[in-house]
Amino acid sequence: MMSQGRARIWEGSGRQMQWLILAYLLLLALPCTGFLPNFWSRVLTLSWDSHTHQYITEQAILNVTLETLRGTKKHQGNHAGEQTDGLGRGFWRAVGEVVKSNAAMDFLSSTRSDPVYHFDSERVDSAMVMLRQFWAQTLLSVRAKEYQSARHSLGQLFHSLQDFYSHSNWVEMGQRFIYLHLLQPDEPAVPVAEEDTPTCMECFSTTCRDNLLPRLTNTQQDTQLLTTGYFSTFPPKPRGKCSHGGILDSSRYMGAKGGINKDSTSPLFSPHHYLHMEAATLATEATLSVLRDLRDSVGHKSFLRLFSVKQVPALVFVMDTTGSMFEEITAARLRAHSILQNRACTPGQPGTFVLVPFHDPGVGPVYETDDPDQFMQRMENLMALGGGDEPEMCLSAIQLALTHSPPLSEIFVFTDASPKDAHLFDAVKALALEKQSKVTFLLTEDPNYTAASRAKRRRRSRRRRSREPLSPDRFSLYSSLSSLSGGLTIFTTNSDIDRVSSIVEDNTAADKVTLLHVESDRELMSSHSFGVDHSLKNVTLHVTGILTECILTSPSDQSQSLLSEQGPLAEVERFEGLCRISLLSPIQPGQWKLQAKSDGNLTFNVIGDSSVDFLYYFATVTTETHPGLARVEGSPVAGVPAFLVLAVTGLASDEEASFSHVTLLGANGESLQQVKLNSSSFPSSPSLLYSVEELVGWVDSVPRASFCIQLTGRDSKGNKLERVSTEMVQPTHVQIQVLTVPRLVPGHSTMVDFDILNHGPARLFNLTADDDRGYLLKRGPHRFHVAEQGSFRGQVDLHTPATAQTGATVTLTLTVRALDFPDSNYAVAYLTVIPPDPDVSPPSCSAARVQSTCPSICSESSWSVSLVVSDRGRSGLAALQLQKGEGILNLFLSPPPTEDSLGEAQHDTDEQQAHRDKTASRGHHQQQQHHHHHHHKARLEKGEPPLNVSEWVPDPSQPLWVRYTSSCCSAQAELLVWDTAGNMKRCHLTSGQHRQLRDKSKDTSGAGQITLTGVSFLLLPVLWSSLL
Repeated sequence: MMSQGRARIWEGSGRQMQWLILAYLLLLALPCTGFLPNFWSRVLTLSWDSHTHQYITEQAILNVTLETLRGTKKHQGNHAGEQTDGLGRGFWRAVGEVVKSNAAMDFLSSTRSDPVYHFDSERVDSAMVMLRQFWAQTLLSVRAKEYQSARHSLGQLFHSLQDFYSHSNWVEMGQRFIYLHLLQPDEPAVPVAEEDTPTCMECFSTTCRDNLLPRLTNTQQDTQLLTTGYFSTFPPKPRGKCSHGGILDSSRYMGAKGGINKDSTSPLFSPHHYLHMEAATLATEATLSVLRDLRDSVGHKSFLRLFSVKQVPALVFVMDTTGSMFEEITAARLRAHSILQNRACTPGQPGTFVLVPFHDPGVGPVYETDDPDQFMQRMENLMALGGGDEPEMCLSAIQLALTHSPPLSEIFVFTDASPKDAHLFDAVKALALEKQSKVTFLLTEDPNYTAASRAKRRRRSRRRRSREPLSPDRFSLYSSLSSLSGGLTIFTTNSDIDRVSSIVEDNTAADKVTLLHVESDRELMSSHSFGVDHSLKNVTLHVTGILTECILTSPSDQSQSLLSEQGPLAEVERFEGLCRISLLSPIQPGQWKLQAKSDGNLTFNVIGDSSVDFLYYFATVTTETHPGLARVEGSPVAGVPAFLVLAVTGLASDEEASFSHVTLLGANGESLQQVKLNSSSFPSSPSLLYSVEELVGWVDSVPRASFCIQLTGRDSKGNKLERVSTEMVQPTHVQIQVLTVPRLVPGHSTMVDFDILNHGPARLFNLTADDDRGYLLKRGPHRFHVAEQGSFRGQVDLHTPATAQTGATVTLTLTVRALDFPDSNYAVAYLTVIPPDPDVSPPSCSAARVQSTCPSICSESSWSVSLVVSDRGRSGLAALQLQKGEGILNLFLSPPPTEDSLGEAQHDTDEQQAHRDKTASRGHHQQQQHHHHHHHKARLEKGEPPLNVSEWVPDPSQPLWVRYTSSCCSAQAELLVWDTAGNMKRCHLTSGQHRQLRDKSKDTSGAGQITLTGVSFLLLPVLWSSLL
């Protein structure tokens, strides 16, 4: 939530909007299939204090992320206070992707009415199978570094898992802990009521108390039965069964009348509304447990990368490597070296590095790494060789770069050739918009093909005997792509490319925000303005094109001509094709003006350093699903109303700021429409140390012209605060929706269903499909006719080769385009390759012996426990790690002798400390250290990385013998065991009263702590239901 100082709830026109929507609610007839999806559901159901899927998911992700950061800092010896406003814009976008996938389960036609996705209609067994598939898919994707695919499956998992506690009688049975069996087959299961077993009694009021039959509320474990409510008419509800209930469930009129859902605190929608908080608490605990298991399975580093925590911008180069590109490759190499040197001096993760070389006709291979040294070595190995005809496979290379780079990246393309693969433009455009990534071109070829450029071309391809005339607009696709993605197209020369490439450093620094991004094609003087607030530093202006006149004016009306390099306001660097202007410190807050004139096209881009930025999406109130705002996929529909939802990120916890409106800006910076904003927070929402403010605006009619979004507000000192999201929104009259995202199995074919929705007159459309791995059987174009205001359902077919790598993601892009009108739209889906017969059995821990002689003074004695660790599946043991505990874990290839056991129990403190000083060297070196004692023994302590079993034992399918020894002052420990399929087991060790091993564990399905007592939650603001 916002701090109280910023919580401005429904003022002015916002109140009118609220009443309009509430009136509209009375006309809705929407199915209700889970916890409410997002913040807007609270308005629509009049339940301001309900916990939504969005709130539960965001709260859990934030808590485990901060918990992971604290653990990382402690391990690194950093005990500085926790900074709660530095997770980064990328983090909130990643969280938004999980929330979007979660909410989509209530909105997509393929999932919203399927009881298996929502634990409805007593389909508990099928829902558990699906949950475990989601978990396995998430784990596969994270290990393959396919983070977007992982976030999608994780959101699906969370939705169904959270629904269980709202739709079942688990809470009514008096359960106060999560149901481990949902994701852990070896945990005790509660039987599900048979189809002919009545579960509910009649209820004739909106609030249903005690309407479950006695056995369904029994607290005795051996006699308990599970049930979940039936919803609507499918599947048919047997007589005597419980309904989901609420005013939107038609099955509530069938016996037994009433319902049991706990989705909200509103009795109109939830008959068991009085148990909503209990259900939400368990759902939150289950979500937390999944996240902790995921973190412990993939490691802290991969977990933080999954959520883009404190990630600096990716460095992505698309390099033309033909013979004429020596100077460009050298410039990119030097610029990369400078960036890596600067990042090495700053704390935080170095980021992602992607390199995609291309020439004619080859493209790739893609090189992706998070190791700056390895990336630099690849850059050093690039060579300018060969070449051919002028067009090259540039768009294919950009497509690969977009596929392999994280969202919110900026891709820099170095080339001097036009694209040979123009047919890929729509697919590349779709990926750029979906990922909100910018594409900037640094072109060392004049579009008018001058004498100088002809000389360069002769050096490039001396073998050609004749030359076909080249079109002066052959680079127009590059200009279009950079314009719509918010990047730049810079035409420069070989002699200036080194200095022009400074834009790479400018744009990839951390916390860069955009203050102005406009294009001008007028020969008359154009005038633009941008606001500087107190949070901004290092403001830089980039102007592409040829300036004939340019004047910069400060808020105090002091002016400087930018045609001169020196002046009182800014330092100016002029290169061929680019003018770089740096405002001099101290930068005066307020409104700055820029007036310019040129002989041709100009693009103005103003950026600065600030953590304050925003994310956004368009949404509509759904009329077919759970009450809430359904995110608009692709481009919004022109000429119709829509909601605009924004999340302002990066505000410090003590920073005061207010945001009044957004302006929809045309390509030339003109104002198309102003949209007033209201906060989505409510008085009952708990406040947070985190400042992420969610705002909602009502767009009366989405403009037909393309536009970008400018957010306007005021900082704490009253200065105008402006931010621009530079990608161009392209409204349209056609939509495309992917209905199913199936899993891919090697050696099998798969169908992906989609809908085309025509919001215009009857007409013909072309559909083009593309994927990054070549699995599509037919790319198209597919031509079909769609009636006025009609729809068309189709499918595309993919075949996954038998050699496909499990965990890999296939990025599928669908683009629809009208034949007689400039209407187009896109959809992007991420499909994961899964093994045909996965090993889902986790390892096991079996107690062998416990020795404990702990007196009242704990420091005077020790305890030990021996156990056997083995893999129950067919994969074999992979790794072990001591997660908790202050003692030492010894591993043996065969049962240790009793005397050795006794000896180990008497390790003195000095020997333990000496071992701690040597923990950096393990494996074979460690074996050599202990060869004189036990050649078959290895040791583990808390804080050490996992021990790779394959490097230590000849046969990982054989069991290991483990002995843990600790001072009686540390009475508990936890051992993590993995098999090679990724299944994880938690083995809890204790010196407790009963002298026994407690094997409460997690496996690949693994979601849940055994007992989550005293969980401390940082209360997360209700952010947003989905971010692009």
